Amino acid sequence: VVEARDRVGGRTLSRRLGHDVIDLGGQWIGPTQRRVEKLAEALGVRTFPQHCEGRKVLAIGDAVKTYAGDIPSLSLPSLLELQLTLWRLDRLTRRVPRQAPWEARDAERLDALTLEAWKRRHLRTRGARAVLDIATRAIFAAEPEELSFLHFLFYLRSGGGLMRLSQIRDGAQERRFVGGAQQLSEMLAAPLGDALVLGSPVRALEQTEDRVIVRARKGDLEARRAILALAPALVDRIELRPAPPAMRDQLLQRMPMGSVIKCVAVYDRPFWRERGLSGEAVSDRGPVQLAFDDSSHDGTQHALVAFLLAGAARRAADGAPDTRRRQVLDALVRFFGPEAARPVEYVDHDWSAERFSGGCYVGLMPPGVLTTCGRVLREPCGRLHWAGTETATEHHGYLDGAIEAGERAADEVLDAL
Repeated sequence: VVEARDRVGGRTLSRRLGHDVIDLGGQWIGPTQRRVEKLAEALGVRTFPQHCEGRKVLAIGDAVKTYAGDIPSLSLPSLLELQLTLWRLDRLTRRVPRQAPWEARDAERLDALTLEAWKRRHLRTRGARAVLDIATRAIFAAEPEELSFLHFLFYLRSGGGLMRLSQIRDGAQERRFVGGAQQLSEMLAAPLGDALVLGSPVRALEQTEDRVIVRARKGDLEARRAILALAPALVDRIELRPAPPAMRDQLLQRMPMGSVIKCVAVYDRPFWRERGLSGEAVSDRGPVQLAFDDSSHDGTQHALVAFLLAGAARRAADGAPDTRRRQVLDALVRFFGPEAARPVEYVDHDWSAERFSGGCYVGLMPPGVLTTCGRVLREPCGRLHWAGTETATEHHGYLDGAIEAGERAADEVLDAL
């Protein structure tokens, strides 16, 4: 295992803050994510429920409201249109094959549309449009105009639908890992010993008639097969010899990463719970567009986690750290009250600034990519095989999808050998 970073875990990153281990990368597990659940059980890693008791905050425009349940508090016309939209998206999603979304009915037409274009064509009310925008940024870390509508539908199909991907109860944010998500990779890596090489970016991969030569910072390695478990956008930093097929090269150039800055603020008491709030907040404008309660499993530490997403993350990336901190805390004050301005600890992490991630959560497909290049996403290139959550067909973009992709790539190699 040759790893560019000085750590394992990729897009998971756990660190101690205050009295708890917090996650600055991927952190949740949902009810249908069987692979990561099975792995956690095998490694003895416990999970605990994401706190969601209390009312949620919805900020659209200048208005800040609270609501109970899974459906935001909207005007009657907006609420009716939102319900119709959820039904329509569910119907369209079921038509997209998970293994081959480019074979969906009207695939080329759907792939030529952006989600923004579809939204403008089918949604009329401000409230329903705002909620779809919020959900898109929360799930994809991208703006609706950046996504192919077919890719959007495939992603929903892969994860069980828009509601499952966006909610806590019975949803993708249902549980967290005691001790953080990164420990899954750390525990898997522990027995490898010298077979794990950290801090060794790969510069080139050369294929001969019967070998792959890996040219990395800490020396060259030879193998019969190699698996690349990294986002497509990062493969372009490695020289492949011979060059990959033209369609694979096009795919690698056309899957940008999402944009996320994740922030955690620790407080001396859970003042939002005292006000009957769950800690969950969503907003249609920046800088913070999503927040959750991030308190410890044992109740000894109280925290909020906030997300700067898509365009808001890119706008904040060039700002001074102190300015960004102030903007995040101002947003939390708007959602939860003046106590949010005074955390006892604060940290944030810009995933776009991390060299060996290039962004988060996942590589995305703009219009035209899935139907022209999607077929080669999992196809081996000679002795090179492809893993990473971007190649998953179930829970694409999640930890569970990364495990699915690894199992599939391992099976390919075992069959080839």
